[in-house]
Amino acid sequence: MSSAALVVHHKGGGLHPPYETPAVDSQGSGYKYMRLLLDTHALIWWLAGDARLSEPAQVAIADEGNEIFVSAASAWEITTKFRLGKLPSVAPIAADLASAIGSQGFVPLSVTLRHGQVAGALPGPHHDPFDRMLIAQAMLDNLVLVSNETRFDVFGVARFW
Repeated sequence: MSSAALVVHHKGGGLHPPYETPAVDSQGSGYKYMRLLLDTHALIWWLAGDARLSEPAQVAIADEGNEIFVSAASAWEITTKFRLGKLPSVAPIAADLASAIGSQGFVPLSVTLRHGQVAGALPGPHHDPFDRMLIAQAMLDNLVLVSNETRFDVFGVARFW
């Protein structure tokens, strides 16, 4: 599978709006890259080498031409769920998430006031605060959310799986 085939398309055809003017590498090859925001489960599955992470997602995350972001909301979610005993297997990640993402070359993404405002104002019945924050960050920062959560689609966020 070529890297260019991984660009997200929407149902109507063509490139999703953040990719209407795709980046071109320094050699002018026309290579299109993606700016990806990992949902918490995608991050955990990537770090664990878990086969539940889809093959296209694995290829996109491994592609050094793509920028991979990890939200501070995922750090909050991982450590909260570890503390509550819901994710006992993530102890090494929960202990030092900064090192785990740094070793992968991922970019930490802070939560801003604007992210919080948009996450809080999102309509609909989906109440998970971690998911709402990731959706808001993806929308505001023109990131493609790597997630298997189809219920995110109602928010109009670009999602890749």
